[in-house]
Amino acid sequence: MSSQAVWAVVAGTMLSTAALVLIAFFSSTAVPRTMPLIYCALILLSVGGARLLVRALVTQFTGLNKLPVVIYGAGSAGRQLATGIATGLEFYVSAFIDDDKSKHGSVIQGVPVISLFELKSLVEAGKATKVLLALPSASRSERNRVINSLEKYQVQVQTIPGIKDVIEGNINPAEFVDVEIEDLLGREPVIPLPQLMAQNITAKNVMVSGAGGSIGAELCRQIIKFKPTTLVLLELSEFALYEIEKELSEYITKNGLKIKLYPLLGSVQHINRVENVMRAFNINTIYHAAAYKHVPLVEHNVVEGIRNNVFGTYYAARAAINAGAETFVLVSTDKAVRPTSVMGASKRMAELVLQALSQASFNKNTRFCMVRFGNVLGSSGSVLPLFRRQIKEGGPITLTHEDITRYFMTNSEAAQLVIQAGAMGKGGDVFVLDMGDSVKIKDLAEKLIRLSGLEIKDDSNPNGDISIEYTGLRPGEKLFEELLIGDNVHDTFHERIMTANEAMLTWQDLEPMLDELEQMCHNFDHEGIREILLNAPTGFNPSDGICDLVWLARNPVESQTQSAEVINLRRTKDRIN
Repeated sequence: MSSQAVWAVVAGTMLSTAALVLIAFFSSTAVPRTMPLIYCALILLSVGGARLLVRALVTQFTGLNKLPVVIYGAGSAGRQLATGIATGLEFYVSAFIDDDKSKHGSVIQGVPVISLFELKSLVEAGKATKVLLALPSASRSERNRVINSLEKYQVQVQTIPGIKDVIEGNINPAEFVDVEIEDLLGREPVIPLPQLMAQNITAKNVMVSGAGGSIGAELCRQIIKFKPTTLVLLELSEFALYEIEKELSEYITKNGLKIKLYPLLGSVQHINRVENVMRAFNINTIYHAAAYKHVPLVEHNVVEGIRNNVFGTYYAARAAINAGAETFVLVSTDKAVRPTSVMGASKRMAELVLQALSQASFNKNTRFCMVRFGNVLGSSGSVLPLFRRQIKEGGPITLTHEDITRYFMTNSEAAQLVIQAGAMGKGGDVFVLDMGDSVKIKDLAEKLIRLSGLEIKDDSNPNGDISIEYTGLRPGEKLFEELLIGDNVHDTFHERIMTANEAMLTWQDLEPMLDELEQMCHNFDHEGIREILLNAPTGFNPSDGICDLVWLARNPVESQTQSAEVINLRRTKDRIN
């Protein structure tokens, strides 16, 4: 019985008692004064008690095959969640855990409230198969503290997608999901500054290249919240363009927005297409997110990586100048800092292009800036969805190196900071986002295993559930990522955005280098491409030989020689580490 049912029984009893008293009064029937009280009590016991008895019996029999779960949080959200779970056929709540000591020892909805330290005895007794987090108002750092405290217990930790929906009764209580990676990192998001978010967007014509990618799509989601006049989606992948256009169209219709949305197929490598698009829609602001960013794939496809990342950026930038665009923001990467891969070197080369164009004599109106940040949670190619899949499949989890570390940021925060950094640019700026502390990937993998209620299988625990295997660094992969080349960095008035003074070339020096690089790509001259990247001020320090698959197939002798050199190089690196 829900609280509504209880109130219905009480209301019915009160009406019935009142009717009895009125009938006795108007009919002049002698009724003892205690009669209405006895009548009221009997009605409550018979009507309400019968239902409670039936409920208790049904719960007893249907609960025999249910699995016990513990709810962390005995507040209103936890109680609503417990009510929702009770109506299901799969789980029952064996206990609440709460940090409030005054609640310990109390009973809520027939469920005891315990301290965290008592969880161990519940797990050992088989009365806790999962811990469900019911902490909708807790900060991310607070949730991180709770998750870390639960990690030592061999129990699965999960949450509900949209706890607010659970409170409102709009979601199936059996839809438990693993805790979000954002909660594991404990990084608190910063509320974006509305004036910076709106500066290059509101009432302007905006274009996003690579609009179907993980960053490009999130940029679009953030952009439409600030009501541009026009939003142009430029994307090479037909399916990705269809998906993001469908999502944004539904959002615009649902919220009654008057935004003109144009989904356009095209590649940034075709300058005529890009320039015609910018001219046709009178584009004011460009967010250039189109790039090949998967390090090993670019190593295996060097020419296409250079064409897309370097010349795609160059053509889009020249098109912006020719079309009279006001602002051009490049989405860069931490891998552009002292790059060991072609992907990183190509992104640093793209930065050099924009730095040179920002001061070129033929650029009269367009302001260029670039924004560097690390890995985005949940993006295409992210290791975290891979880890979850490997755990569900019973392992092993595969890591390239035991000591590898990375910076992480959520998709929405990265997109918001890119937009805000773009609004602060003056021309040729290199912005660096504060990514917090770097995360050791091995520690993250171990945390995911333990929070899944499983044990790590290693030499000290051969009977564990999930093992971790090391496959070695992939071509071009770095052990540690950096965000700055030098120490010449300055704060801005935004606490998460810094600006860096990096080495640059004038357009007169860079243009012949680009012409030569383009010719090398046309001739498929990988030795020449590598030489240009090494001679340019990119800081390129390749960790491997030429790994382009077509080049290796054409040069099997060089391939075997390079393979031996690479193996020796990696063995040397491992010994040093």
